[in-house]
Amino acid sequence: MPNKNLNIFILVLIIFSTIQFSCSKEKKTFTEIKFWAMGSEAEFVTKLIPEFEKQNPGIKVKVQAMPWTAAQEKLITAFASDNTPDLCQLGNTWIPQFAALNAIIPLEMLINSSEHLSRGSYFDGIWRTNIIDGKIYGIPWYVDTRVLYYRKDILFRAGYSHPPRNWEELLDASNKIKSLFPSQEKYAIYLPTNEWAPFVQFGLQANAQLISQNLTKANFSSPEFTEAFDFLISFHKQKLAPIGISQVTNVYQAFADEYFSMYISGPWNIPEFKKWMKGNLSDKWMTAPMPGYKHEYPGLSLAGGSSLVIFSRSDNKKEAWKLIEFLSEAKSQIEFYKLTNDLPAVREAWEDSVLKNDLYMAAFYEQFHNVAPTPKIPEWEQIAFSKIQLYAELAARNEMSTKEALKNLDKDVDKILEKRKWMLEH
Repeated sequence: MPNKNLNIFILVLIIFSTIQFSCSKEKKTFTEIKFWAMGSEAEFVTKLIPEFEKQNPGIKVKVQAMPWTAAQEKLITAFASDNTPDLCQLGNTWIPQFAALNAIIPLEMLINSSEHLSRGSYFDGIWRTNIIDGKIYGIPWYVDTRVLYYRKDILFRAGYSHPPRNWEELLDASNKIKSLFPSQEKYAIYLPTNEWAPFVQFGLQANAQLISQNLTKANFSSPEFTEAFDFLISFHKQKLAPIGISQVTNVYQAFADEYFSMYISGPWNIPEFKKWMKGNLSDKWMTAPMPGYKHEYPGLSLAGGSSLVIFSRSDNKKEAWKLIEFLSEAKSQIEFYKLTNDLPAVREAWEDSVLKNDLYMAAFYEQFHNVAPTPKIPEWEQIAFSKIQLYAELAARNEMSTKEALKNLDKDVDKILEKRKWMLEH
């Protein structure tokens, strides 16, 4: 009996050793790269990975999903604990923060040696969102911007056969739309004060420099931003736009019901508007590039989306770059668009029929030729979401004048920038 147990023990030892040897051998045959992505993008990018691994048999990709709400904190914690991935998806407004931490690497050398990827493949304004102090830190993965959604039928009744092309036409069209419904609570345009983007868009159109003095001093009280801010607030004061978000509980229903006829928003709303604007409403709406300041058309809009970055502590930068190149191919971009509705960053992908045959996408393609980034500072999201929106709401409700609102906005933003200013001075 003891001999039998000894034989079993030896057999188990041999099997275990064989497994260990096989695993260790397997580990040496490929490189595993860690790719962190957010939201639905993390889910759907896994469907593209098998083709990449087929083309690169020596590389395996491990995708880790993170919710957008927790991603920034998780990435900073990972950096502090030396546990970062090889590459990651980053929102364009996050790039400055991680570049300032030296958490991600400049990509010029990799771009210059690439046979498949170059600056000319991208919309210039989108590409510039990833340039910090003259260095490129990210490759645009997918893009978004904001354009004008409008009711063609209502504008036509107001005497417009085309969407508003400048500020003057936007205000004129809004007044004429409002006059179509003299005894009804209906509006021309929806400009919710909990959306900071239109205020920044119009400010940039008017050539406002939002943050001055080497990005350490708020400049919202400048004549340029004051003009833009006051222009948008006037729509609320003249009752051309509903005040606050409580009056519009469902944007799509309100658009279908003619509660408002124009709305500035991004590509993520195309599928939803298609669902609501159907039947006899299906041909009653369209998208158009942003109206511009004075005679500029299309007007400037914001460069948004997500980029792909490589972390400085990665031991697999070469392999991570191969995945970035693969995800930047026009074919990959179109496949990703079909899965997610995220618009391709690569211009070549826009030649595909799936985009060229979609009437609502034409405005976005045109708009991408005139977009600009928001100020490239880590504090920008705090400024935009907690401060610009706050003072837009107060001004729209006439609780503060434009001058008072922007003076207080500057004061609050200067406090946010105090640490940045001190670090640069010292």
